[in-house]
Amino acid sequence: MAPDSNAVKVFLMQLQNNICQALEQLDGSASFVEDSWLREQGGGGRSRVLTQGAVFEQAGVNFSHVTGEQMPASATAHRPELAGRSFEAMGVSLVIHPLNPYVPTTHANVRFFIARKEGADPVWWFGGGFDLTPYYPFLEDVKEWHQHAKELCEPFGSDMYPTYKKWCDDYFFLPHRNETRGVGGLFFDDLNEGGFERCFDFMQAVGSGFITGYSPIVSRRKDSAYGEREREFQLYRRGRYVEFNLVYDRGTLFGLQTGGRTESILMSMPPLVRWQYGFQPEPNSAEAELYDQFLKPQDWLAS
Repeated sequence: MAPDSNAVKVFLMQLQNNICQALEQLDGSASFVEDSWLREQGGGGRSRVLTQGAVFEQAGVNFSHVTGEQMPASATAHRPELAGRSFEAMGVSLVIHPLNPYVPTTHANVRFFIARKEGADPVWWFGGGFDLTPYYPFLEDVKEWHQHAKELCEPFGSDMYPTYKKWCDDYFFLPHRNETRGVGGLFFDDLNEGGFERCFDFMQAVGSGFITGYSPIVSRRKDSAYGEREREFQLYRRGRYVEFNLVYDRGTLFGLQTGGRTESILMSMPPLVRWQYGFQPEPNSAEAELYDQFLKPQDWLAS
């Protein structure tokens, strides 16, 4: 089956609708505001942001579909076969920053890229995944999250979950902190083996499966009582999100380098954040447990 970018676009736009509806129901108070935009170089998108909700301090769910006549030099340096080709890139990307520190932040993204050149076969691939960034450690939540990820992958092969779980651990790692951003999930990129239809099916499974994995965790933790200590720690740990997104994240860099809409690209930034020089968690505290036992790659389903 030849790559069908229109079918992918239809799915992604509906996925954005479905996720926004589910998040509004979980929040029970605030609604998403949509900002449609056009890109001068080609394409556009729909940015949707929910702010100051009862559960979510900020949630952004973006759909984008951008086109261009040529790839940026930074991309062709790594993928020389893309030189001289026009491109089309589309995806849904979201970041959710809850108000309650006991509810984890999360990120998800599914995307499709295709580059065309007259007289040559198109170059295409899918990418995406989802990951969880808790501020307080609940092993039950992490195990459930990874079990769900494994079950999404199983119809596509027994090697998918361990491969993409490890890729997620490796990708969302902050070398300058020597720690993972959170507890991982799935991350895949450059997926085109097995044909377009199979790869598209997998991307749909991951995209649709995100909210069914995240919602139960939100429901379980959203009414937990917390105080100033927990809130201050949450704001401090949000700083890791900023550091990763601005220094390492390929999607952020690609969007900025291709003239993407800055407001939409940077909607992943938390609304409030703090840094503290030389922070050390109190020994034997919940905060110390997060550092000592959770911010390290491991097999969450081993026991």
